[in-house]
Amino acid sequence: MADGMDGSPGTGTEAAGGTPSGGCPGSGAEPESSDSLKAFGEVLKAFRKRAGLTQEEFAPLVRYSQPTVGSIEQGRRFPQPEFVERAEEVLDAFGALRGAARHLSRQPGLASWFRQWARLEAEAITLNTYECRLVPGLLQTETYARTLFVNQLPPLDDAQIEAQWEARAERKRLLTERPNTAYSFILEEHLFLRRMGGTDVTRGLIDHVLAVAEQRNVEIQLMPVVRESHAGLDGPICLLETPQHKWFGYCEGQESGQFVADSRVVSMHQMRYARMRSQALSLEDSRSLLRRMRGAL
Repeated sequence: MADGMDGSPGTGTEAAGGTPSGGCPGSGAEPESSDSLKAFGEVLKAFRKRAGLTQEEFAPLVRYSQPTVGSIEQGRRFPQPEFVERAEEVLDAFGALRGAARHLSRQPGLASWFRQWARLEAEAITLNTYECRLVPGLLQTETYARTLFVNQLPPLDDAQIEAQWEARAERKRLLTERPNTAYSFILEEHLFLRRMGGTDVTRGLIDHVLAVAEQRNVEIQLMPVVRESHAGLDGPICLLETPQHKWFGYCEGQESGQFVADSRVVSMHQMRYARMRSQALSLEDSRSLLRRMRGAL
């Protein structure tokens, strides 16, 4: 489910707080230790201070935002390879940052089988998501996400719920921090009709989705409940395009996810997604339907 890709891929999911759809995984997907991230953050901070740079001065030198630098130094965000390389050069870190980065094998809140997708997703120039089970993690509100976590079985304790929400909230920043990435979402109408969490949660969710739909780089379409032909009957689809114009896919089940690199399979998913774009309501009709559903609550 596509968040993580954010409660079932990742919405992202998303299992373990990190899948696209936003679901929660079973055994093997619980949030993992952040000790190595914190250690990397401390090393980075030490070299930054050694260079006499504040976070505000350092951020533009590595072409990342100051909040992102702060999150990495606090061990709350996984540094991308590009960040590590730029920081190594800017800070003249004697290879220490590269070495520390090699030991970053654990990322809090992200299931191990979702991390490869999450790394690519953070740099993608195109991200397409079809979801029929849950509102994708990138579009979830805090109250909706917490409803998914609370309903997870086996039950999660308070600390696990907080860890999953932190991972989900961090991932959701992609929509605002990457304005040049083209996001497309196709969502089944029934995801809102279900009223997961109750009327107030659904009302807030619809308001949020409508607000996100106003962004120039985001397209949101609804697939109506009544549809005589549907190209997505085999389940959710997640596709992304890298800066090198390579396409990858991601599929998620209840307990695990599958990264798709086979070009033949990716092409098949692209074909299905393209057909669904023509079968779903137009962008304006989708917004109109969301407003009508909100008014009926």
